Amino acid sequence: MASKFRTRSFALLFALAACDGVSDSERIPGEYRATILTATENGATTDYLKEGVSLNITLNEDGTTTGRLSVPDDVEPIDASMAGRWTVRGDTVRFEQSADTFVRDVPFLARDGRLLGDRSFGGTRVRVLLSK
Repeated sequence: MASKFRTRSFALLFALAACDGVSDSERIPGEYRATILTATENGATTDYLKEGVSLNITLNEDGTTTGRLSVPDDVEPIDASMAGRWTVRGDTVRFEQSADTFVRDVPFLARDGRLLGDRSFGGTRVRVLLSK
């Protein structure tokens, strides 16, 4: 009996928190930086943040974005603008940008001031956590 009560209490608390009068599009805007950026291929995971990659993106209240994706590389470094637009549907954030990077191809799940992207491209799984 206590277990059912506890489960219902948590469900009610979650529902009340979700209905606090603030829409997702009002909670999501802000400055984010990648705190996880990995790619897994053939069972091997590469931590790109440890390799010097950085991703910073600001989601403005008007639906626009700014920021940079920087990938140091001796052969072909990348310095891509994250300028564009962002949209939210439910709890999924998507980016529209002219820069041809994985960011525009990954749906991000919005949770607790973070955006989590997880998508496979062929045999490579990319995971990104953007934190405020």
